[in-house]
Amino acid sequence: MASKNNKQICLASRPTGWVTAENFELTERPVPKPGGGEVLVRNVFMSVDPYMRGRMNDVKSYVPPFQIGEVLQASVVGEVIDSQYDGIETGDYVTGMLGWENYSVCDGRTLRKVHPGLAPLSYHLGILGMPGMTAYVGLMQIAKAKPGDTVFVSAASGAVGSVVGQLAKICGCRAVGSAGSDDKVALLTKDFGYEAGINYGCSESLAVRVREACPKGIDVLFENVGGEIFEAALWNMRDYGRVALCGMIANYNDEELQPGPRGMMLVIGRRLTIQGFIVSDHPEACEEYVRKAVGWLKDGKLKYRETVVEGIENAPQAFIDMLKGRNTGKQIVKLADVKA
Repeated sequence: MASKNNKQICLASRPTGWVTAENFELTERPVPKPGGGEVLVRNVFMSVDPYMRGRMNDVKSYVPPFQIGEVLQASVVGEVIDSQYDGIETGDYVTGMLGWENYSVCDGRTLRKVHPGLAPLSYHLGILGMPGMTAYVGLMQIAKAKPGDTVFVSAASGAVGSVVGQLAKICGCRAVGSAGSDDKVALLTKDFGYEAGINYGCSESLAVRVREACPKGIDVLFENVGGEIFEAALWNMRDYGRVALCGMIANYNDEELQPGPRGMMLVIGRRLTIQGFIVSDHPEACEEYVRKAVGWLKDGKLKYRETVVEGIENAPQAFIDMLKGRNTGKQIVKLADVKA
């Protein structure tokens, strides 16, 4: 083990505007050894997610910023190679916040064991991981969706949005989503539980197109994008509508703050509720979701799509592609093969 090298991706510089390959650095170091209470993990699958863009900026937020010269962090699922922590054994599969690297050492208390036979391992980073949990918490806990609601979701073919539509259908709601291409819009109605979808890249008025897709108005807005699509959806909210504000990816790479959506007087007149949320604040709901989602997957009520690239050296481009909306479903980086 000591003779092997550990490939890692570090933050080389903080981006100005859009992230580029120059913001990352590929390094190699010896594979670390775990100390007391620590675990060495051979990383198999790694997640890249929109929130990571905010961590590349040197600003205070709900998670600390990445530091220049240090290994980036991500949700990872992998195999335990060496454990000095009671309760986790060599050969176990675990998930946790580890590094953009082939091998990680961490405190065993930060890891959660997963069962390889329950679902494909990568699912624990997507539909059984943070994105699926986020969809459930936002729709059920924050927006309090109920049967008969019209639910509108931006970035509806992405890792979170693709689950929201299916959960809305399970809940008895009518789901409408937006995506960035005609092919992705087709997926919304074919695979992801949506009754209608719109391509936000078309030149027609977004507000008009949302109204055509939601003629009775929107009861629940699950917002992942911000910008023009957020504004268009707000104009179509019904009285006492609820907005679960999950992300604002349209603004993550802005060099200067952009003016917020026009028409905010609607929030008063229509008595709207807008609430931002962080999924980690709702651990009990997350556990509840995973228990339910396993059954829904087995019953065929939940479908899942991944975009997978291979190799730690390709993780930066996978991240950039995800920010530009080039993925369908969850963006995953495969770092190693799963042992038979």
